[in-house]
Amino acid sequence: MTIKNNLRIGIGFLFALAFISSALAAFYIYQLSADAKATLRDNYDSLVFSKNIDEALDLPNIPPLVQQQIIEKNILDEEGNITEPGEKKFADTLYANFVAFTKASNDPMKRAICRANMKIADYGIMAVNMKAIKFRNKIANDHARTAIIDVIALDILCLFVALAFFLRFPVYITDPIHKFSAGIREIANKNYKQRILLTSLDEFGDLAQSFNQMAARLYEYDNSSQARIRFEQLRINAIVKNVTDAIIGFEEEGTVVFANPVALKLLGLNESEIIGRFATDVAAENDLLAKLLSEDESAGDLRLYLDGAECYFSRELFEINAPDEGLFNKSRRSRIGYFILLKNITRFYQLDEAKTSFIATISHELKTPIGSLKMSLKMLEDERFGITNPFQKELIKNIDDDSDRLLKITSELLDMGQVETGKMLLNFGSTHPQNIIKYTYETIKVLARQKELKVKITCSKRLPEVWADLDKTTWVLINFLSNAIKYSPSGGVIELSVKKHPSKMIEFSVRDYGPGIEETYLPRVFERYFKVPDPGSNISGTGLGLAIAKDFIEAQGGQIGLESSVDTGSRFYFLLPVSLI
Repeated sequence: MTIKNNLRIGIGFLFALAFISSALAAFYIYQLSADAKATLRDNYDSLVFSKNIDEALDLPNIPPLVQQQIIEKNILDEEGNITEPGEKKFADTLYANFVAFTKASNDPMKRAICRANMKIADYGIMAVNMKAIKFRNKIANDHARTAIIDVIALDILCLFVALAFFLRFPVYITDPIHKFSAGIREIANKNYKQRILLTSLDEFGDLAQSFNQMAARLYEYDNSSQARIRFEQLRINAIVKNVTDAIIGFEEEGTVVFANPVALKLLGLNESEIIGRFATDVAAENDLLAKLLSEDESAGDLRLYLDGAECYFSRELFEINAPDEGLFNKSRRSRIGYFILLKNITRFYQLDEAKTSFIATISHELKTPIGSLKMSLKMLEDERFGITNPFQKELIKNIDDDSDRLLKITSELLDMGQVETGKMLLNFGSTHPQNIIKYTYETIKVLARQKELKVKITCSKRLPEVWADLDKTTWVLINFLSNAIKYSPSGGVIELSVKKHPSKMIEFSVRDYGPGIEETYLPRVFERYFKVPDPGSNISGTGLGLAIAKDFIEAQGGQIGLESSVDTGSRFYFLLPVSLI
């Protein structure tokens, strides 16, 4: 029989006994309650009626009419509550004497005799009911005694059954568990010959059979897999030694267990100087290993020398986990070591450098023919060289606009090339914010007038001077204003303001009331080549302007940001440090 069925039978039997005991106790309690109610309902009421009649007969100085009414009411109530043998006879006698008593109103002697007879009958009613109460009390006591004996007997039976269950069931459960615990400990110690002998036909018997099968399989696996493990170890060692990236492996406590030839070259060590030693001890003598063990994620890529050539490596750390041998749940894993991989990314740097050089070269080479093209357009517009018709003027204007756009793109590409190659030149100086604002406004005022936009400028003379590159800062502010003009509706307002920031820096901001930017795109606005999607807009651009602005401001030790929401507009701002000169 299974454990589940044993539990069902044992607990079900206890429940049945408890139910029978409770039902029997409830039955006896109900019976006692019924006896008590009958006594109160019948005999007690009759005693009350008799008492009222007796008191009415003995009350002095009471009007005869009131006395008769009290006696008559209680006699009638008593006649409606006849419950005991002989009680009706006394009630009839009482009533007959009462009738005679009322009729002999002028005969005191006869009334006295009737009163005496009424008292005798009244006492008879009392005696009958008192006897009945005594009898019923005896019956109730007998019932109570029987109930107590029966309930105690059932409780004793329940107690013995529960005691047997309490003593037997834990042994039934714990003995196999102890055997399984001992067997599991032996398996954990790699004693795969351990077996558990249980012949019961329940779940424990099935579990013992499964355990024995597992132990047999582990014994076979342990004996058959040693050669395979050695082969796999040799293959892994061959892969690690021949990989072109640097790999250094550590045990969990920090001991270096392997380092491939590339790693040894980078560290400038041989195997005897690092294998088997604590990483912290080696790092104290080797700066590169100390840097590799550092958990600083902001260090970026590493520039190292390998075989006399400058190379770039990215650092990655991988944990080596193994299942927790003390648990059956294999999803729980514990770390037994880790290794550091230095991935050679030199070719990516070379490709990036070639791309940057190509963009810079192409952009520089394009500026000459674009300048020549614009010069030719100026000559075509000059009437000294001939008069152009309206259609030709429109073509010239379109070519001129395209030339300006192309010139702006090449300028942005040149600036981006300077940033990426690290050749950006900054000419720092101390200047008042009003100088930057004035130069910026003079540059964009014609563009703002064409769209009938009003530029509201707020810049106090009491502001301190800033320490910045005037050209680069003006370029950023012009970029902000150009974007604001593009996205502002005609006849609107653009706010250009400068103020002190709580960080004690100077804040320049441009606020427009255009369509705004969705919150989803805000984190990417300053990314290179990113343009906010707007299917209904025909505004063109490279997506480089704000990325270059960010690089220009951060190169000056400043900060840049924006605030925007849909349908309310955008506010672009940057912070520059105060001049200390």
